[in-house]
Amino acid sequence: MALIGLVRVSTDGQKTQRQHDALDPICLKVFEEKVSGKLTVDERPGLTAALEYIRDGDMLCVQEVDRLGRNLLDGLIVLTDLFQRGIAVKVLEGIAAGEHTERSLILDLALALAEDRRRDIVRKTKNGLEAARARGRVGGRRPVVDDDKRAAIFSRRARGQSIREIAAGVGVSVGVVHKTLTAATGDKAEKASA
Repeated sequence: MALIGLVRVSTDGQKTQRQHDALDPICLKVFEEKVSGKLTVDERPGLTAALEYIRDGDMLCVQEVDRLGRNLLDGLIVLTDLFQRGIAVKVLEGIAAGEHTERSLILDLALALAEDRRRDIVRKTKNGLEAARARGRVGGRRPVVDDDKRAAIFSRRARGQSIREIAAGVGVSVGVVHKTLTAATGDKAEKASA
């Protein structure tokens, strides 16, 4: 029997090192994904790859049970799917720590607590942003594109460069270039109709 690890975070900006530190020393192979825990098993590339790799008798290993799903329903769906496929799960930390071959009250409780913790984080973040707005401060990330980068994007596009070429040349993502160009098109349409 081998342990096959799964590391999951929701966004590219989140770090995975803590999970790797826990899983890498004990797992034969560790798969990583940066996707929402709300997706189904088939929509999660890291989990799908781990399931394709796993052999009979192997066990899927996660640091905490909420790495399988971010809320109670999503986690239960993933766990049920794994158990129906005959795949056991090993959880390293939290109240559900241990090896599991079927759903149990402790797994359900751990997922419910993870959902509650997530809901609390969202509520506190929303309250903090509202309080900052009331004081005249706006939260969120600073814009990636300043006036110089915006001008460079428009100039490169006028020269016929592709969005990918522009992104590489300016040092931003393809999505940022696309959003900048789309916003400019929308601004021109608004001015024309006014």
